[in-house]
Amino acid sequence: MSNPTYVQEYNAIVDVLSQYNEGGAKADSTLMKPAFNEQATLFGVDGDKLVGGAIQNLYDVIDNSFRPSPEARAAIVSIDIVGTAASARVDTDNVSGFRFTDFFNLLKVDGQWTIVSKIYHTHPSA
Repeated sequence: MSNPTYVQEYNAIVDVLSQYNEGGAKADSTLMKPAFNEQATLFGVDGDKLVGGAIQNLYDVIDNSFRPSPEARAAIVSIDIVGTAASARVDTDNVSGFRFTDFFNLLKVDGQWTIVSKIYHTHPSA
C-alpha cells in the first residue's frame, strides 16, 4: 500500500469539508453527518457563555432553525496536515442569514478523514 501524497490528503479533507458546507447551505444535517465522527464535539461562545457539546446539537440546529440558503458561500481558508491529524479553517457567508468562521480538527481513522471537533465564531450581523 502506497502512502498518499499531500495533495491526495488535502483533496480528501476538502471533500469532507464540502459535505459540511453542503449540509449547512441546504439546512439538512443528513448531508453533513458523514463528515463527522459520531463522538465529535462542537463549541462556540454565545454572548460570554460557552455553548455546545455533542455534535447532535449542531444537527438539531441545522434541521430545526436553519433554512435552505442557495446564496451561501464558503471559503476554505487553510488546511494543515501532519500524518493522521489535520486542522482546517472555513469561513462561510449567508448560511441562513449568518456569517461564521469554523475551525475543525480532523483525524484519519481507518483510512478516512473525519471531523472530531468544531469550534466556531458567529460574526455580528451587519
